[in-house]
Amino acid sequence: MAADEPPERQLRVMPWWLVLVGLLVAAALGWLVLDLLLTEADRASQPDTRATLRIDAIRTGLTVVAGTGGGLALLLAARRQWIAERAQRHQESVAARDQAHRDRVQAHAESVAEAAQRHQERQSGAAEHDAAERRLTELYTRAVELLGNDSAAVRLGGVHALERLGQDNPVQRATIVAVLCAYLRMPAPDDEPRETEVRRSAQRVLTRHLRAADPAYWPDVALDLAGARLLDFDAAGCTLIDADFTGAVFTGATSFAGTTARGRLSLGVVFGDVVFDDLVADAEVVLDDARVGGEASLDRVEFGGGLSCRRATFDGPVSFRRASFGQPASFDATRFGEGATFREATFLGGLSMEHTEFAGHAGFRSARFADMALFRWTVFGRDAMFEQARFEGAANFGRARFHGPASFDGAWLSQPPQVDQARATVDGGHAWPAGTTVQRLDDEWLLLVDR
Repeated sequence: MAADEPPERQLRVMPWWLVLVGLLVAAALGWLVLDLLLTEADRASQPDTRATLRIDAIRTGLTVVAGTGGGLALLLAARRQWIAERAQRHQESVAARDQAHRDRVQAHAESVAEAAQRHQERQSGAAEHDAAERRLTELYTRAVELLGNDSAAVRLGGVHALERLGQDNPVQRATIVAVLCAYLRMPAPDDEPRETEVRRSAQRVLTRHLRAADPAYWPDVALDLAGARLLDFDAAGCTLIDADFTGAVFTGATSFAGTTARGRLSLGVVFGDVVFDDLVADAEVVLDDARVGGEASLDRVEFGGGLSCRRATFDGPVSFRRASFGQPASFDATRFGEGATFREATFLGGLSMEHTEFAGHAGFRSARFADMALFRWTVFGRDAMFEQARFEGAANFGRARFHGPASFDGAWLSQPPQVDQARATVDGGHAWPAGTTVQRLDDEWLLLVDR
């Protein structure tokens, strides 16, 4: 029953004696009326009149009895009609309650069936997930076992098995990259061509999935190749996230051309030939203690987070043409064995080249120094060219040594340079900034002093 439906009153059956009482009341009422009328009729003086009045009295009494009976009949008929209507309403109410109950039962059955279906689907999904996880674990374990096999061919198969596994299962990519990096960090047998090929393949697998423009790109994975030995490592166009090559040895030709470095980029300590052209880094790039045995090209590199290149050694020519340094750059105690050019480079956050040595040409033509530029104790073994350079901050060449020509022709300095005790060869053909005080120290050296 609905909450707002009023409760029905109990229907009671009319007892038989109540009908008998009604009839007796009708008869008594008729008898009383008849008696009253007959009494009045008997008071008439004429016999004819008395007879007529008695007949009318009897007729009236019978009419009263008949009327009373008719009223009782109408009352009973009205009661029957009320009972019938109430029974109809009761039947309709019962039918409505039965229908509502059937609807609730149906809804409950459907809800139970739906819940059972969902539970079955969850169980089925869990079973499928468990089966997939077991299969994935088996494939992963098998691939790692192949990678540790004594046969180089089997190890090569393990590398490609891991790659396929990572391509099909994105959630496993970080783990697979970590496994391949760990493999490359392990010591390799010297002069083992088959192992070299396995390692080349592992390198290619890593770099192939780090190029954002490639459909096979694996985002958000980090390389940890600290201390690894890498041969002809090609990361051109890759996106490196917090890549760590600390202590790595790069042999052959290494390329980071067009690379995007997000987070700190720690590079190795030994390079052959290396190319960093058009690299974009948003955090610090670290080349401390690095040794580059061949050519190094860093043209148009954007060092957004600065460069730390302390105590590095560049045996071959180095080029930083049009490079941009957004944060301080340090080349302290670095040695450039051959020519080094920073032509049109921009140093926005300051430059430090204290105790740096240029054994060959040092070119800073049209370079811009937006902040302090420190060349204290720097040794320029040959020509030092600062033509048309722009020094917007302080320039300090204190105790520097110019063994070849030094030219500041066309250079602009916001303030006179500090040259405390700097020295230059007598026959160098120098072009010093305006206002520079030069004194002859002896037959070989000139002494530059601050005013």
